[in-house]
Amino acid sequence: MLTYNHSIMQKRPNILFLLIDDLGWRDLACYGSEFYETPFIDSLQEGGVTFTSAYAASPVCSPTRASIMTGKYPARLGITNYIGGRERGKLLPPANLEYLPLTEKTLPRALQEAGYKTYHVGKWHLGGGPYLPQYQGFNRNLAGCEWGAPRHGYFSPYRIPGFEDGPEGEFLTDRLTDEAIKLIKESPEPFFMYLSHYAVHAQAAAPERYVRKYQDKVKRLGLDRVKTFEEGEYFPCDHKKHLRVVRRLVQSDPVYAGMIENLDENIGRLLQTLKETGKLNHTIIIFTSDNGGLSTAEGSHTCNLPLSEGKGWMDEGGIRVNLIIRWPGVTDRKGRQVCSVPVVSTDFYPTILEMAGLPLLPQQHMDGVSLAPLLQGKEKIDRENIFFHFPHYGNQGGQPTSSLIADGYKLIEYYEDNRLKLFHLQEDIGEKNNLVEKEPTRLKQLKAMLTEMKRATAAKLPVADR
Repeated sequence: MLTYNHSIMQKRPNILFLLIDDLGWRDLACYGSEFYETPFIDSLQEGGVTFTSAYAASPVCSPTRASIMTGKYPARLGITNYIGGRERGKLLPPANLEYLPLTEKTLPRALQEAGYKTYHVGKWHLGGGPYLPQYQGFNRNLAGCEWGAPRHGYFSPYRIPGFEDGPEGEFLTDRLTDEAIKLIKESPEPFFMYLSHYAVHAQAAAPERYVRKYQDKVKRLGLDRVKTFEEGEYFPCDHKKHLRVVRRLVQSDPVYAGMIENLDENIGRLLQTLKETGKLNHTIIIFTSDNGGLSTAEGSHTCNLPLSEGKGWMDEGGIRVNLIIRWPGVTDRKGRQVCSVPVVSTDFYPTILEMAGLPLLPQQHMDGVSLAPLLQGKEKIDRENIFFHFPHYGNQGGQPTSSLIADGYKLIEYYEDNRLKLFHLQEDIGEKNNLVEKEPTRLKQLKAMLTEMKRATAAKLPVADR
């Protein structure tokens, strides 16, 4: 068991930010999975805070990643779809910015100016060429390019631009962890490492020994004898309108499960390296995902139930993510803690600045708020609502939508037919009971908030295509 020294860190802390691609809210044992095995990630809960109502700023990757880098809502940045997305349907989505502008003072740049060594390892997907990580405040960039997934697979040769292939058959998650471990051992302190794994993005892949283990587990648990998928409605986007949404009903994909266990073991290797180098007791660790799990298309590798839908949808399964934060000398004073206050990925920028003892940057407008009070044991933060804007069609079946969470309620606005849905999340995490007719006053209040947030962020809207 890894433990922290309970003394407050006297020097500026190292920061290890672990961002996983498409990891679902219930894809960890500590978040309720009874199929996936994640003991090392689960161990982050010891001396840390586990957030049960954490959100990605978008149901797809690039907008959330941009929100982490800038502290801004995707709508304000104009990056509201994954970069490269071109889906259309009944509506024509607005233009999507294809890169993170260099005019933004990114989180790594702010830390770099404060004396941090900054490292990017893994997936970037915020623009290529002059917009790569090494031009956005990172001293080193390993394997970050314009790609949203490893185009040539998870086994070497990867052919990732600017990243040397390993021996044939080497697994990418293992290799990225090897590179991160080298940097942790060699880097002067303080350092900021943004380790953004390509895993567990489809196409699902894992070394054979993991796959065999979970094939056996499927049979042992009898999961091969239960209904696995349910075919639903046709896709609303033009390029898939002849296909139906296919929803996974149970976590039982052996390849995906193996991919998660391999990821977990690599997280364990990182934690062990921090311990062996004497850096664990002054390294902040943040673990989260860029959007919900893939559950309705493209293999439907995981199941997010009791959350509704998954990646590419504004439903809870698409935007609610796991989040664990360990802050030595602060969160470890009370042991394992759980926080149900809604938080969002825009919050990481101001939170990290405060944890590092750095002032907020008035020239870098931020929509996020610092989570430091919650990490210090307080029960709330100063925020009226959380705003989401996804005016696009998802490859997974979702439609153009906006949403807002306030006072335990969630409003979703659908642009194809102007429908509204209102849910009380504290009582209805599965979003089954639409309260639009039952709570008109609450509906009016949240609709006004949503309208104001769209105005304040200059959110671009879809228009009729035909």
